[in-house]
Amino acid sequence: MKILVCVSKTPDTTSKIAFTNGNTKFDEAGVQWIINPYDEWYALVRAIELKEKDAAVTIHLVTVGLADCDPIIRKALALGGDEAIRVNADNSDSFYIAAQIADVARQGAYDLILTGKETIDYNGSSIGGMVAELVDAPYLSLATLFELNGTTATITREIEGGEEVAEVSLPVVVSCQKGVAEQRIPNMRGIMAARTKPLKVVEPAAIEALTSIMSYELPPAKAGVKLVSPDNVAELVRLLHEEAKAI
Repeated sequence: MKILVCVSKTPDTTSKIAFTNGNTKFDEAGVQWIINPYDEWYALVRAIELKEKDAAVTIHLVTVGLADCDPIIRKALALGGDEAIRVNADNSDSFYIAAQIADVARQGAYDLILTGKETIDYNGSSIGGMVAELVDAPYLSLATLFELNGTTATITREIEGGEEVAEVSLPVVVSCQKGVAEQRIPNMRGIMAARTKPLKVVEPAAIEALTSIMSYELPPAKAGVKLVSPDNVAELVRLLHEEAKAI
């Protein structure tokens, strides 16, 4: 069985976010880059667990980005991927990214495509569904459990007020979230092996992006805390009514 895991590069959550060129470009100066946690901790690790149960499973990684993504891909290979494919393109349009991944998926004839539920920078949650449509495969999102029996996948996902259990035949595209797997740390053997694992760079397919970023905007700075004496109820009510607009 062939599994394709979608991997993306995102800023570490501790990075200070700033913009340049009139707030039209993300300022990468001093930013620490990591594998998107939903891709790494859940989608990739669940694929690795499936491979540990069945040695015939092959795990390929795919990302859309330039050469600065290579260290991120190598880390994913160190965790347990067999080989990686980087589509040599720099574009933030969700459809463009999904179309590039779908092009790779069609050429590789994968049985299972796994992705994180979203990236922690744009929080779009759109790639998985688009890829599924483009490769003409079923799509199940927000999986918290994923089991495989032959060519049938049993997937548990969160819904409003409870859980839903679905069965689907491969091939299928699944987005993963907390619960599917537990985070792993690359060991020295994996790190050394990742240096020689194949990392294939391919040029992007001729796809037209549907959106472009006009500008970024930081959220307003948080206001200072106002302390009100416990015996000054009238002032508390005034603040809640006039400033907080809570009552």
